[in-house]
Amino acid sequence: MNHHYGPRFHLIDDLFLQTLLTELCQNKTTQPKINRLVQLMYNGLIVHAANQLFPQVQSKVATRMNAELTSQVLNPETKAVTVNLARAGTYPSHICYEYLHWFLNPENVRQDHIFAARKTDDTEKVTGTSLSSFKIGGSIENAFVMFPDPMGATGGTILSAIDYYQTQVQGPAANYVALHLIVTPEYLKKVLSLKAPIQVFALRVDRGLSEQNVLNSPLGLYWDQEKGLNEKQYIVPGAGGLGELLNNSFV
Repeated sequence: MNHHYGPRFHLIDDLFLQTLLTELCQNKTTQPKINRLVQLMYNGLIVHAANQLFPQVQSKVATRMNAELTSQVLNPETKAVTVNLARAGTYPSHICYEYLHWFLNPENVRQDHIFAARKTDDTEKVTGTSLSSFKIGGSIENAFVMFPDPMGATGGTILSAIDYYQTQVQGPAANYVALHLIVTPEYLKKVLSLKAPIQVFALRVDRGLSEQNVLNSPLGLYWDQEKGLNEKQYIVPGAGGLGELLNNSFV
Protein backbone atom coordinates (compact mmCIF):
# COMPACT_ATOMS: atom_id res chain seq x y z
CA MET A 1 0.00 0.00 0.00
CA ASN A 2 1.39 3.41 -0.97
CA HIS A 3 2.59 5.77 1.77
CA HIS A 4 5.25 8.38 2.54
CA TYR A 5 6.88 6.79 5.59
CA GLY A 6 9.91 5.42 3.75
CA PRO A 7 11.09 2.08 2.34
CA ARG A 8 11.59 0.33 5.69
CA PHE A 9 7.85 0.36 6.43
CA HIS A 10 5.62 -2.19 4.70
CA LEU A 11 1.89 -1.48 4.88
CA ILE A 12 0.21 -4.68 3.76
CA ASP A 13 -2.59 -4.31 1.24
CA ASP A 14 -4.59 -7.48 1.89
CA LEU A 15 -8.39 -7.26 1.88
CA PHE A 16 -8.84 -10.53 3.79
CA LEU A 17 -6.53 -9.42 6.62
CA GLN A 18 -8.16 -5.97 6.70
CA THR A 19 -11.56 -7.63 7.10
CA LEU A 20 -10.30 -9.64 10.06
CA LEU A 21 -8.72 -6.57 11.67
CA THR A 22 -11.97 -4.64 11.34
CA GLU A 23 -13.76 -7.48 13.13
CA LEU A 24 -11.12 -7.56 15.88
CA CYS A 25 -11.51 -3.85 16.66
CA GLN A 26 -15.24 -3.99 17.41
CA ASN A 27 -16.55 -4.07 20.97
CA LYS A 28 -18.77 -7.07 20.18
CA THR A 29 -15.74 -9.26 19.40
CA THR A 30 -14.65 -11.27 22.44
CA GLN A 31 -12.77 -14.46 23.30
CA PRO A 32 -12.30 -17.02 21.88
CA LYS A 33 -12.83 -15.27 18.55
CA ILE A 34 -10.17 -12.65 19.37
CA ASN A 35 -7.41 -15.27 19.50
CA ARG A 36 -8.62 -16.95 16.31
CA LEU A 37 -8.58 -13.65 14.44
CA VAL A 38 -5.11 -12.81 15.76
CA GLN A 39 -3.82 -16.20 14.67
CA LEU A 40 -5.04 -15.75 11.09
CA MET A 41 -3.68 -12.22 10.88
CA TYR A 42 -0.26 -13.18 12.19
CA ASN A 43 -0.13 -16.11 9.78
CA GLY A 44 -0.59 -13.53 7.05
CA LEU A 45 1.96 -11.11 8.49
CA ILE A 46 4.69 -13.73 8.80
CA VAL A 47 4.11 -14.89 5.21
CA HIS A 48 4.32 -11.33 3.84
CA ALA A 49 7.49 -10.63 5.83
CA ALA A 50 9.19 -13.89 4.83
CA ASN A 51 8.32 -13.40 1.15
CA GLN A 52 9.88 -9.93 1.13
CA LEU A 53 12.91 -10.40 3.40
CA PHE A 54 14.03 -14.01 3.65
CA PRO A 55 16.61 -15.38 1.21
CA GLN A 56 15.57 -17.80 -1.51
CA VAL A 57 17.20 -20.83 -3.11
CA GLN A 58 16.51 -23.04 -6.09
CA SER A 59 15.05 -26.42 -5.15
CA LYS A 60 15.12 -29.61 -7.20
CA VAL A 61 12.92 -32.48 -6.01
CA ALA A 62 11.41 -35.65 -7.44
CA THR A 63 7.63 -35.60 -7.68
CA ARG A 64 5.18 -38.49 -7.39
CA MET A 65 5.17 -38.62 -11.20
CA ASN A 66 8.85 -39.65 -11.21
CA ALA A 67 9.84 -36.31 -12.68
CA GLU A 68 12.15 -33.58 -11.44
CA LEU A 69 10.61 -30.31 -10.28
CA THR A 70 12.75 -27.17 -10.16
CA SER A 71 11.32 -24.25 -8.18
CA GLN A 72 12.28 -21.20 -6.19
CA VAL A 73 11.69 -21.60 -2.43
CA LEU A 74 12.49 -19.89 0.84
CA ASN A 75 15.92 -20.95 2.05
CA PRO A 76 15.30 -23.46 4.87
CA GLU A 77 18.72 -22.65 6.37
CA THR A 78 17.63 -19.12 7.25
CA LYS A 79 17.87 -18.38 10.97
CA ALA A 80 14.92 -16.76 12.73
CA VAL A 81 14.25 -15.71 16.31
CA THR A 82 10.76 -14.66 17.35
CA VAL A 83 10.59 -12.59 20.55
CA ASN A 84 7.76 -12.86 23.04
CA LEU A 85 7.24 -9.36 24.41
CA ALA A 86 4.96 -10.30 27.28
CA ARG A 87 2.11 -9.85 27.50
CA ALA A 88 0.40 -8.64 24.31
CA GLY A 89 3.15 -10.31 22.27
CA THR A 90 3.00 -13.71 23.96
CA TYR A 91 0.39 -15.34 21.75
CA PRO A 92 1.48 -13.61 18.49
CA SER A 93 5.07 -14.73 19.07
CA HIS A 94 3.96 -18.32 19.64
CA ILE A 95 1.94 -18.20 16.41
CA CYS A 96 4.97 -16.99 14.44
CA TYR A 97 7.27 -19.49 16.13
CA GLU A 98 5.04 -22.37 15.04
CA TYR A 99 4.47 -20.99 11.54
CA LEU A 100 8.18 -20.52 10.81
CA HIS A 101 8.61 -24.29 11.11
CA TRP A 102 6.62 -24.74 7.90
CA PHE A 103 9.50 -23.47 5.78
CA LEU A 104 12.63 -23.33 7.98
CA ASN A 105 14.61 -26.18 9.49
CA PRO A 106 13.57 -26.55 13.15
CA GLU A 107 17.11 -26.11 14.47
CA ASN A 108 17.16 -22.64 12.87
CA VAL A 109 14.02 -21.38 14.67
CA ARG A 110 13.97 -20.09 18.25
CA GLN A 111 11.65 -18.21 20.57
CA ASP A 112 13.04 -15.76 23.13
CA HIS A 113 11.13 -14.16 26.00
CA ILE A 114 11.28 -10.61 27.40
CA PHE A 115 8.93 -9.30 30.04
CA ALA A 116 8.23 -5.68 29.10
CA ALA A 117 5.90 -3.10 30.62
CA ARG A 118 5.16 0.57 30.09
CA LYS A 119 6.50 3.11 32.58
CA THR A 120 3.95 5.83 33.24
CA ASP A 121 3.79 9.02 35.30
CA ASP A 122 1.00 10.26 37.57
CA THR A 123 -1.11 11.26 34.55
CA GLU A 124 -0.69 7.77 32.97
CA LYS A 125 1.48 9.21 30.21
CA VAL A 126 4.14 6.79 28.99
CA THR A 127 7.63 7.79 30.09
CA GLY A 128 9.59 4.70 29.04
CA THR A 129 9.76 0.91 29.05
CA SER A 130 10.74 -1.47 31.82
CA LEU A 131 12.42 -4.74 30.75
CA SER A 132 12.39 -6.86 33.88
CA SER A 133 13.33 -10.43 32.91
CA PHE A 134 14.75 -12.31 29.94
CA LYS A 135 15.10 -15.78 28.46
CA ILE A 136 17.45 -15.45 25.49
CA GLY A 137 18.42 -18.71 23.80
CA GLY A 138 21.80 -17.74 22.39
CA SER A 139 23.36 -15.82 19.53
CA ILE A 140 21.40 -13.81 16.94
CA GLU A 141 24.24 -13.74 14.44
CA ASN A 142 22.84 -13.65 10.87
CA ALA A 143 19.30 -14.24 12.23
CA PHE A 144 16.08 -12.41 11.49
CA VAL A 145 14.94 -11.23 14.92
CA MET A 146 11.16 -10.79 14.84
CA PHE A 147 8.96 -8.84 17.25
CA PRO A 148 5.30 -9.85 16.84
CA ASP A 149 3.69 -7.12 18.96
CA PRO A 150 0.08 -6.26 17.98
CA MET A 151 0.03 -2.52 18.71
CA GLY A 152 2.89 -0.19 17.77
CA ALA A 153 1.95 2.87 19.85
CA THR A 154 4.98 4.81 21.11
CA GLY A 155 7.86 2.59 19.94
CA GLY A 156 9.51 2.48 23.35
CA THR A 157 9.22 -1.27 23.84
CA ILE A 158 10.67 -2.19 20.44
CA LEU A 159 13.57 0.23 20.81
CA SER A 160 14.38 -1.06 24.30
CA ALA A 161 14.28 -4.67 23.14
CA ILE A 162 16.49 -4.01 20.10
CA ASP A 163 18.96 -2.10 22.26
CA TYR A 164 19.17 -5.11 24.59
CA TYR A 165 19.91 -7.48 21.71
CA GLN A 166 22.51 -5.14 20.25
CA THR A 167 24.35 -4.60 23.52
CA GLN A 168 23.84 -7.85 25.46
CA VAL A 169 23.49 -10.65 22.87
CA GLN A 170 26.08 -11.95 20.43
CA GLY A 171 25.35 -10.86 16.88
CA PRO A 172 24.91 -8.98 14.68
CA ALA A 173 21.42 -9.85 13.47
CA ALA A 174 20.67 -10.04 9.76
CA ASN A 175 17.64 -7.83 10.37
CA TYR A 176 15.17 -6.80 13.03
CA VAL A 177 11.56 -7.26 11.92
CA ALA A 178 8.62 -5.68 13.74
CA LEU A 179 5.24 -7.29 13.01
CA HIS A 180 2.20 -5.25 14.04
CA LEU A 181 -1.52 -5.18 13.44
CA ILE A 182 -1.75 -1.40 13.98
CA VAL A 183 0.87 1.34 14.26
CA THR A 184 0.77 5.10 14.79
CA PRO A 185 2.67 7.84 12.93
CA GLU A 186 4.41 8.62 16.23
CA TYR A 187 5.61 5.01 16.48
CA LEU A 188 6.92 5.03 12.92
CA LYS A 189 8.82 8.28 13.39
CA LYS A 190 10.61 6.93 16.47
CA VAL A 191 11.34 3.39 15.27
CA LEU A 192 12.32 4.22 11.68
CA SER A 193 14.89 6.72 12.95
CA LEU A 194 16.85 3.80 14.41
CA LYS A 195 20.20 3.19 12.72
CA ALA A 196 19.98 -0.57 13.24
CA PRO A 197 18.68 -2.66 10.32
CA ILE A 198 14.94 -2.79 10.91
CA GLN A 199 11.87 -3.49 8.79
CA VAL A 200 8.35 -2.75 10.05
CA PHE A 201 5.25 -4.56 8.79
CA ALA A 202 1.69 -3.57 9.70
CA LEU A 203 -1.89 -3.91 8.51
CA ARG A 204 -2.99 -0.38 9.40
CA VAL A 205 -1.72 3.09 10.36
CA ASP A 206 -3.99 4.87 12.85
CA ARG A 207 -3.86 8.68 12.82
CA GLY A 208 -7.40 9.30 14.03
CA LEU A 209 -6.62 12.39 16.13
CA SER A 210 -5.17 14.34 13.19
CA GLU A 211 -6.80 17.43 11.73
CA GLN A 212 -9.31 16.77 8.97
CA ASN A 213 -7.08 18.10 6.19
CA VAL A 214 -4.35 15.66 7.31
CA LEU A 215 -6.84 12.78 7.42
CA ASN A 216 -7.80 13.61 3.83
CA SER A 217 -4.16 13.46 2.69
CA PRO A 218 -2.09 10.40 1.67
CA LEU A 219 -0.49 8.50 4.55
CA GLY A 220 2.70 10.16 5.74
CA LEU A 221 2.52 13.18 3.43
CA TYR A 222 2.17 15.48 6.48
CA TRP A 223 3.88 13.08 8.86
CA ASP A 224 4.75 15.74 11.46
CA GLN A 225 1.07 16.73 11.70
CA GLU A 226 -0.30 13.21 12.00
CA LYS A 227 -1.51 12.12 15.42
CA GLY A 228 -2.67 8.70 16.54
CA LEU A 229 -2.12 8.78 20.31
CA ASN A 230 -4.40 10.27 22.95
CA GLU A 231 -3.25 11.93 26.18
CA LYS A 232 -2.64 8.51 27.76
CA GLN A 233 -0.81 7.39 24.60
CA TYR A 234 -3.36 4.81 23.54
CA ILE A 235 -4.09 4.37 19.84
CA VAL A 236 -7.12 6.04 18.21
CA PRO A 237 -9.19 4.55 16.61
CA GLY A 238 -7.19 1.53 17.75
CA ALA A 239 -8.51 -1.79 18.97
CA GLY A 240 -8.54 -1.41 22.76
CA GLY A 241 -5.98 -2.94 25.08
CA LEU A 242 -4.88 -6.04 23.19
CA GLY A 243 -2.87 -7.32 26.16
CA GLU A 244 -6.04 -7.41 28.22
CA LEU A 245 -8.21 -8.77 25.42
CA LEU A 246 -5.84 -11.55 24.42
CA ASN A 247 -5.52 -12.77 28.00
CA ASN A 248 -9.05 -11.92 29.18
CA SER A 249 -7.34 -10.25 32.12
CA PHE A 250 -8.42 -6.64 32.68
CA VAL A 251 -5.93 -5.25 35.16
